[in-house]
Order: sequence, then C-alpha cells, then structure tokens
Amino acid sequence: MIDTLLSLFKTTGIFYITPGLLVMWMIGLALIYLAIAKDYEPLLLLPIGFGIVLANLPLAALMKPNEGLLWRFYHYGIQWEIIPPLIFLGLGALTDFGPLLANPILIFLGAGAQAGVYLTFFVAHFIGFSLSESATIGIIGGADGPTTIFLATKLAPYMLGSCAVAAYSYMALVPIIQPPVMRLLTTKKERVIRMKKSRRVTRLEKLLFPIISAFLIILLVPASAPLVSMFMLGNLFREAKVVERLTNAAQNELLNIVTIFLGLPVGATMNAENFLQYKVIFIFFLGLLAFIISTGTGVILAKILNLFLKHKINPLVGAAGVSAVPMAARVVHKVGAQADKRNYLLMYAMGPNVAGVIGTVIAAGIFLTLLK
Repeated sequence: MIDTLLSLFKTTGIFYITPGLLVMWMIGLALIYLAIAKDYEPLLLLPIGFGIVLANLPLAALMKPNEGLLWRFYHYGIQWEIIPPLIFLGLGALTDFGPLLANPILIFLGAGAQAGVYLTFFVAHFIGFSLSESATIGIIGGADGPTTIFLATKLAPYMLGSCAVAAYSYMALVPIIQPPVMRLLTTKKERVIRMKKSRRVTRLEKLLFPIISAFLIILLVPASAPLVSMFMLGNLFREAKVVERLTNAAQNELLNIVTIFLGLPVGATMNAENFLQYKVIFIFFLGLLAFIISTGTGVILAKILNLFLKHKINPLVGAAGVSAVPMAARVVHKVGAQADKRNYLLMYAMGPNVAGVIGTVIAAGIFLTLLK
C-alpha cells in the first residue's frame, strides 16, 4: 500500500520540487507583483513572470524541445525571428519621426547615447564574459527590449531571459535612474535653455524617410534588416494615410498578440539551471551600468554640440537618446519642467528618442556582423 502511494506521489510534480525551483517561483511571482502593483512594464513583465513560474513547474514539460507548448512559442516565434520584427512593425506604426526630421542634428544624440552599449561590451569582456555574451549584455544599455531579445537569441540564447528581464526592468525604472544622472551632468542654467521652435515637417518628408532609411541602414548593416525593415514598413503604413486598417491592426491587435507570445517564452527560458548562477548578478549590474552610461553620454554630447551651435540644445534632451520610447522623452520633459515650468521639451526629446531606437538596432546589427 505504501509503495503504491509512493509511486503515485512520484507521478506528481510535488515530489520533484527543489530549492532552486522555489527561488524561481519567487522571482516569477515578484515580477508579476511589480507588474500589477507597481505598474512596472506590465505588458511584458506580467507574461514574463508567469512564464518563469510555468517553466519551473516540474514534469509540466512546457519547455521540452519539440513537444512543450512554450517551447513551440519560443522556437517558432523567437528563434525563427518572427516575433521581435512584428513588435517593430507595431512600433513603427506608432512612431512619429516628425521631431527628428524637424531638427536632424538630434540624430547625433540618439547615436551618441549608444556609447553605453559599446563601453559595457568591453567592460563585460574584460571581466570574463565571452564576446557574444558581452554584446548581449551591452545591448541592454539601449533600453530596447525587442532588440535585446533579438540579439540574445542569436548570440547567447541561454542568457535570453535574464537579459530581457534586465532590459525591461531598467525601461520601467527610467523615471528613477535617469533624473539623478541628468541633474549631475547639467547646471540649472543649462536645464532652463529654451530651444528654437521646430520647423514644420512636410508630408513628403515623412513619406520618404522610412523608405530612404530602410535603403541606407540595410545596405550599410545588412544584419539589421529583420528589425529595420519591419520598423520602417510600420512607419510607412502610418504616414501613407491610405491603409488605416493596416495601421490600426499593427498598432493594436497585432502588437498586443505578439506581446503575449513574446513574454511567455522569454520568461520560460529562465529555468533554475540557467538563471541561478553568479554571472546573472553581473548581467543586471552591467546592464544598469550600460543604461547609466548611455544616459550620461547623451547629455554630454548635447553639451559638446552646444559649443558649435548658434541655437543651443537643452542638454537634458540628450538623455532621451536611449530607446525607451516615449518614457525617456517624458522624463526629460519632467526634469526640464522642474527647472522651468514653461519649458516644453517633450517634442524636442522625441527626436533623439526615436533616433535611439534606430541606433540600438544598428548596434545589434554590427554585433551580429562581427560575432555571428
């Protein structure tokens, strides 16, 4: 009788619970709590947290190769490069390049903010990570979740979950991380600079931008094609004004669906064996370092440009060069408004903000070209 009960007990997952699994359950539940109670990137952290819990339920086999439900989501959606480009299609349909086109010099702030990506790459490699791992960690500094997932899948798939969680966590913490860095690197006089009114951007310019950008970026960095092509196609939908159904679908239904199928399998890659390692601590620390450096270099570059410009740039705008759209731009406006309530920086900050998205994708493409 006892042997029969023991045999039955062994068919349940309860028999195989380990301390490592308990830790992963707590991590998954913590992300769910942060998403619901604190509103930290809930669209991604909620499914990622639940995916972590599901992947660490013994005998469920949801991530079993060729059989598990979440493995199929991961294999066909992420490994096959389907979901991240579809995310970019939706982002492109939501993006207005007008602020960037109105003041093209702001693109340099988006490019300059990528310094955190490259500097952290070298730091990570110096302390012992491989080149592929270092690139995957460095890209966190761009604060672009889909690009981080896209690069991690190709270069270091075993780090996918931890890098994605780090990227989305820091995106959620933009209002906490960025303001101290921005204030440290600027004076009160610089924070109250009022920028010249932007010129009006024509419809033709907005139509030509995604087409020309796709040509130039993909010709120069072919490895960036999956993300750039979908990003620019989505923007072309938006600016064409003749495919409203496609634009609305890309902005809403499609983006919402692929977000679900992105978060669950990403969380499911975080099993106890891969995640409970000392290196994971370094991933989160280095990701934070990359994000801080990216914020700081954007501000410093704006200050350098001001040495040569007649119409000055508010250096705070440089902090929006990270890819966290539009949160970083909103933070810039908030910090600027604290110094001068009548200084409206949001639309100016959107320029480097969208440029940062392109810059991070190009950085990922360069890493793929050199390391794949």
